[in-house]
Amino acid sequence: MKTPDPIPAYLTNDFGYCRAIARQREEALPIRFQFVTRGVRPFLHAIYAFMWTAYDFTGLPGRDDDFKLQLLDDWSRRLSLAKTGHPDHPIFRAMAYTFIATGLPESLLQELLIAFRMDITNKNHETIEDLKEYCHFSANSLGRMILHVCQEVDLNTVGMMSDKIPDSDAFWTAMQWTVFWQNLGQDSRSGRPIYLPKDAMARFGVTEEMIWQRRFTPMLGNLILSLVNETRILFASGEPLLAKIGWPLRLELTTAMERGMTLLDCIEACGGNTFRTRPTLTQRERLGCVWRAFGRASAFGRGT
Repeated sequence: MKTPDPIPAYLTNDFGYCRAIARQREEALPIRFQFVTRGVRPFLHAIYAFMWTAYDFTGLPGRDDDFKLQLLDDWSRRLSLAKTGHPDHPIFRAMAYTFIATGLPESLLQELLIAFRMDITNKNHETIEDLKEYCHFSANSLGRMILHVCQEVDLNTVGMMSDKIPDSDAFWTAMQWTVFWQNLGQDSRSGRPIYLPKDAMARFGVTEEMIWQRRFTPMLGNLILSLVNETRILFASGEPLLAKIGWPLRLELTTAMERGMTLLDCIEACGGNTFRTRPTLTQRERLGCVWRAFGRASAFGRGT
């Protein structure tokens, strides 16, 4: 991997601003950029700051949907200005340099905004395939950007055809689903969309009223456990990615997978009831994930 040039001194505060936002959200996703090289972390922090700030627009209290959509449209416009060298905010100044230093395509960041618009305009997903389509814009776009920034694929040339891409998409969709099931109790309180396929809800006898009223039933438990099993299958589909990428990103993503799988264990242990308590990992469990991930990642060797 080519070592990126140091961040210019005049952008230190801007990238520090992005780093602070990313660190505030470390618990939101199982990946935390503990092991990727210091040279690429600032670019990943910039992407995360862009993403989380836009995500927050979708849940602003007391604001109607039109206002939230206008904020996302403005965020999209300002991203395009940053791409052309006219940033107007610390996040966009960091993103402008990220575009230059990494060649990251703007289109994948715009796809994140498509997902957030869907959160506002589409509160339900009819089928599991619809949920996968949502994750294509949200989680999978993020995963592809990480591969690009870490120089595992070049999304400006043949990267989109790389055999790493389908594995990455499965991995990141599984990661996103894990967070959905983990946060079901929180999302129902905050007015976020219900990330449960309607056809699966009907098959298990689960209604939206059960979710909004936070009324846990055996039917809901069975639905969640079924979706946990589907998530494990997706993780298995994405696991070959780990053998195809280099160190230390391999360790980073293997650790994230271990955390995700352990969270699924926690959800199963409570019978799928994430209304009562949001499952989280203890310090001991997190350390166990790192230990197991190191062994698995090392078994592949340190090459690509």
